Amino acid sequence: MSETHTPHQPRSTHAHEQSIPLSTLRGLITLVLIFGLVGGGMAGALVTTYLQADGSLAIGRDEDLSPRLAKVVTIEDSALIDMVEQASQSVVSIIIEKPAQQATGPSIFPFDFNIPGFNFTPEFPSQPQPQTDVPTTAEDTYVQVGAGSGFVVSENGLILTNRHVVNDKEARYSILTKDGEKYEIEILGIDPVNDLAVVKTKDSVQLPALELGSSDSARIGQTVLAIGNSLGEFSNTVTKGVISGINRRVTASDGTGGAETLEAVIQTDAAINPGNSGGPLLNVAGQVIGVNTAVSQQGQSIGFAIPINDAIRLIDGIEQHGRVIRPYLGVRYILIDKQFQQLNSLAVDHGALIRRGDQAEQLAVIPGGPADKAGLEENDIILEINGQIISEENSLVRVLAKYNPGDVVRAKVLKDGEEKTISITLGEFEQETL
Repeated sequence: MSETHTPHQPRSTHAHEQSIPLSTLRGLITLVLIFGLVGGGMAGALVTTYLQADGSLAIGRDEDLSPRLAKVVTIEDSALIDMVEQASQSVVSIIIEKPAQQATGPSIFPFDFNIPGFNFTPEFPSQPQPQTDVPTTAEDTYVQVGAGSGFVVSENGLILTNRHVVNDKEARYSILTKDGEKYEIEILGIDPVNDLAVVKTKDSVQLPALELGSSDSARIGQTVLAIGNSLGEFSNTVTKGVISGINRRVTASDGTGGAETLEAVIQTDAAINPGNSGGPLLNVAGQVIGVNTAVSQQGQSIGFAIPINDAIRLIDGIEQHGRVIRPYLGVRYILIDKQFQQLNSLAVDHGALIRRGDQAEQLAVIPGGPADKAGLEENDIILEINGQIISEENSLVRVLAKYNPGDVVRAKVLKDGEEKTISITLGEFEQETL
């Protein structure tokens, strides 16, 4: 007999099963959704609070991040502020005064180099105006005619500044410290090559010295600060910027007809104003890497500083020998580049062409000098010194600055179309009468 199978029907475990109303079921589902959303949001906020941007757990909670950010900025600024406060104790204002009867006309400010070709107005209205009807008996009355800056560089009180700040032999000079103390100074020596000078207070005064860094480590983009007597009125003014260029070569004038070529200088956008001349250019560690000396009056934030390494030999000579020690060759020259070569049909595109100046007394070769004794003549071209090529980037002055008076150097020279090597015994620059 065949057997017929029917589908299995599940049996209830309860004798009597009750159904849930649809309205109640909808309400329960709604509550579950609400609690789920609220709980998820709270959990997300909690996790976000404890996580940093990189996904790692934060040590603490900051509902408002601004206090923490402000604290970080304050810490960074505090270190810079402390450095500036300490460095400012070593920066002085240099006051230039002349007898009232000699300071005729309006007070002028002739002591800052600026790049020529720019409209530089040297009038300095903030200073007292000398009287035009000064009695002849007022010989001891002095008035201020200019100002500059300087900074202490040694424990025995040597102060470094620019040569053009203290180059007026008719003037009287003094320094003004940050604390307002005024002291007369004497000029110990000036650099015949660079725009630098060393002075010292006549009285024994204890002033803190700045640490000298190395300008060889200067890099474009590096943060720097300038401190100085801005406009001759705002002493210890601090400006901040970066190094904009290195190894610049510029010709600067002082607004009174004088001019000088500055070689391998540091360019910066830290504001350098009249009166800043002679002040320090500092790195963020408070070390001096340059001496502020020139500013473009046309461009914005284009200033120049002499590398501090160029000043170290000057300072060492004063400390060890009581005078400036500089090697001396005794030639007047023009640096050759490709453009100068083409214009003058020269055989080489580098070197120092020995040539006289525009004035009759500006001889090409100084009679009796080291170059004259070695047989150098006008129109000779010095190509190398001890294997170092002479060029715009490596001028004759900079190469010779590495040697001492009395050193014998080998010079490769182009003479009458032929290259020759001659020996030259370097002399010493005579100390300029101060």
